[in-house]
Amino acid sequence: MPDHVAGSGTLDRLVDTARDYARAAVADSTRRAYATDWAHYTRWCRMKGAEPLPPSPELVGLYIADLALPAGKSPALSVASIERRLSGLAWNAAQRGFTIDRSDRHIAAVLAGIRRRHSRPPVQKEAILAEDICGMVATLPFDLRGLRDRAILLLGYAGGLRRSEIVSLDVHRDDTPDSGGWVEIFDEGALLTLNAKTGWREVEIGRGSSDQTCPVRALERWLEFTRIDFGPVFVRTSRDGSQALEARLSDRHVARLIKRAVLDAGIRADLPEAERLKLFSGHSLRAGLASSAEVDERFVQKHLGHASAEMTRRYQRRRDRFRVNLTKAAGL
Repeated sequence: MPDHVAGSGTLDRLVDTARDYARAAVADSTRRAYATDWAHYTRWCRMKGAEPLPPSPELVGLYIADLALPAGKSPALSVASIERRLSGLAWNAAQRGFTIDRSDRHIAAVLAGIRRRHSRPPVQKEAILAEDICGMVATLPFDLRGLRDRAILLLGYAGGLRRSEIVSLDVHRDDTPDSGGWVEIFDEGALLTLNAKTGWREVEIGRGSSDQTCPVRALERWLEFTRIDFGPVFVRTSRDGSQALEARLSDRHVARLIKRAVLDAGIRADLPEAERLKLFSGHSLRAGLASSAEVDERFVQKHLGHASAEMTRRYQRRRDRFRVNLTKAAGL
């Protein structure tokens, strides 16, 4: 509370409420990453004999320059990692009442030089296409764990969902405090209401042409056999895969599931196993839908929740890049 405001029980309770809302403004995973960033920076400052607070632009500029250099057996950080680390420092400084001005020349000029010298084209994860996803779900068993993982893969693919969006789904609205959305099932398909990065959005998932690969039917089977009618849609199972537990599934399970199913289905078997594992991640599902859906680009953009068509095109791995030929249109 400001010094000139007299405290009271009501105001103290509002302080706690405001603090809770402020914490909710940043995802827990982002908060943990920012805490790691700050710990690394303060340790670096102590090793250099400098004070981390207040954060001077000159010192921050030296810090990011050091990040761009390899240290012993540790490689230099990528440009994206350095920019993420800088965002973490700025956030932590703001929580302590200080400001890191990224436009200051001691920071901006160094960062521009790092980008110019070390920037590399983005490495995109490979798309999981329709034939791939069919092969992946065919490798899964038919116990409860297999039913759950089949529903995760098919729903994630057909919805173009992020892995965090998949595991944060609840059966109903407001079932749990950590809910990221809920599911409604109709005769025609399923409607997902998601609290995503870009805000609330609805994702419509129609029923498929085959029960074996229909995402809605897979979801229904999972909910039916586990008798889940409240709380998280996707939960952990017992070690033998025969019993559903109460704990919500971690998004890391989705990443591990995709990699394991890719190997079991023999996708990109021409490559060594280590390279195949690097090619695929949770984003492979979103890229697969964007690349496989033969519909107007606007529908794909809306489905994925992208703010621009350009972002959607980044996900389309096999789109017709030369459909519009400006060379011929210009008369050559």
